[in-house]
Amino acid sequence: MAADTFERNYGITTAVDVVPSNGTDLPTTFTRGIYVGGTGSLKVKMIDGTDVTFTKVLAGSFIPIVVSRVYSTGTTATNIIALK
Repeated sequence: MAADTFERNYGITTAVDVVPSNGTDLPTTFTRGIYVGGTGSLKVKMIDGTDVTFTKVLAGSFIPIVVSRVYSTGTTATNIIALK
């Protein structure tokens, strides 16, 4: 089964620990969601280039957003995982 068909049929196929950065995009190119393990704010660059800050994100949250970067400035959440 081709990788793109697998992803369409089965969803998330890759999980990568996130090191928030103001200058470096995520190694996954884009995400299909973000998991937040520790409560806090999450500042991201959406795939369309806009910056968004999600405040009061609870530990254990899954946010189904497509992002290219998680910023260090403005992010206080911890144990962040990019899902693709």
